[in-house]
Amino acid sequence: MTSVRYLFDQMLREEWRMHSRLFGGARFALFPAFLTLLAAGTATFFAIAGASETTLLAGLHVVVALVGLQVGSIGLVGRDALENLLGDTTLLVYSARTLPVSERRLLLVFVVKDVLYYAILFIAPLVVGTLPLVVLADLPLAAVPRLLATAWLAFGFGVGLSLLLVGLATRARLAAIAVAVALLVGGVLRPDLAAALTPYGLFAAPTPAGIAVSLAVPVVGSAVGFALFEFDRRTPARTAANQFRALHGRLGRADRQGLLAKSLLDVARSSGGLWKVLFSQGLVFGVVAVLLGYLPDIVPVAPSPGLTLASVLSLGAFTTYNWLCQYDDADFFGTYPVELTAVFRAKLYGFLVLAVPAGLFYLALGAAVFGLGSLVVGAAVYLPVSLYVFGVTAYVAGLRPTELLFDTPVFAAFTAAMMAVLLPLVVLAIAYPLDPTLVAGLAVGVSLVAGGVGFALYRRAGPRWTGRARSGALDG
Repeated sequence: MTSVRYLFDQMLREEWRMHSRLFGGARFALFPAFLTLLAAGTATFFAIAGASETTLLAGLHVVVALVGLQVGSIGLVGRDALENLLGDTTLLVYSARTLPVSERRLLLVFVVKDVLYYAILFIAPLVVGTLPLVVLADLPLAAVPRLLATAWLAFGFGVGLSLLLVGLATRARLAAIAVAVALLVGGVLRPDLAAALTPYGLFAAPTPAGIAVSLAVPVVGSAVGFALFEFDRRTPARTAANQFRALHGRLGRADRQGLLAKSLLDVARSSGGLWKVLFSQGLVFGVVAVLLGYLPDIVPVAPSPGLTLASVLSLGAFTTYNWLCQYDDADFFGTYPVELTAVFRAKLYGFLVLAVPAGLFYLALGAAVFGLGSLVVGAAVYLPVSLYVFGVTAYVAGLRPTELLFDTPVFAAFTAAMMAVLLPLVVLAIAYPLDPTLVAGLAVGVSLVAGGVGFALYRRAGPRWTGRARSGALDG
């Protein structure tokens, strides 16, 4: 039987090979440095704005715990998911069919490798990025190593909890739901006690109970989750009618080559279907709505709900572009008599059909929650800023937004382009109560300019990626 150490070494090599082949070793190695600069800029911005240092550090722990939840779930969501998500890029994790290695051991090593990967390349740079708080706020320099340790524990907290729930769900789904609901209810009823028993509580005020729980959840939760996980689940075979022909016929002249119909069916037939567009924007809306309720504790002036929601929902529409392109790349279309310009046009139509209505729905819901007021301005800002997000993504990342956004220069260009529009809108959202009419006019003006730039970048995306494909620059 292959040793755990050997598998771990080989998976690390495979991880490096995959990223160095895609982006080049030096470019990928710069990613943690860029994350540090991004975190430092964010910490500086909020510190200068008068935000509470305690709230910022609590937010850091929440973010890394959410990353841990995602890492803990991705490897254990089922055989099909393992094959579909990782089979083309990480060969070892799906090698149990051909090599004398158990699935349980492969997944254990894969998760451990991922934990180490994220802890060093993502979590540590985020913690280093809080160093401006040492100068601009009251964070003692001596507390930074403790912050790093509790941030890693928060990440492990999310991984352990995720593994426990997923493992339990493979045996008894109702039991997993009951545990998750019990944890949520406990957190709502006793938020002070829940916070004290998390790694953030350990950072703020170390107690023996906090240490015990912070260590037990990652270790015991992961062990129990692996022990419970059932690997022999099978997804029943599915069949589908010829929906392409019907949809293509209904779209008529708007989709002569069937590219729009294909893109829409790609989203509809992938996990979660079309509902995931509404669900993902709903998560964004929920988080922002909760933050707007607490923002007076973070920023001295309450921002405009309409402008804040419109800005964040526009950025969240990036996920819809990602889903529209999930099965595409330039090589795929290179085998057909199809111009990439037509492909990007189909992606734009698909984006307008899926992402824009979802965002407008939540803006309407925001009007019901926060009042009509600035939500009218938000609705006017949302569409052009969404077009800007689409144009920038199509231009800098092409048809592979997930892969190329982990390429440091591309990610830096994407982040800078987003900040160039979102930062002015955030400032205007904060200034809105001072002069609503003037600020609303400025916000609409900024968004219209951004929309124009986004449309111009979309028009350039097709020729740019066609040129790169013909020159061989996309081969990797």
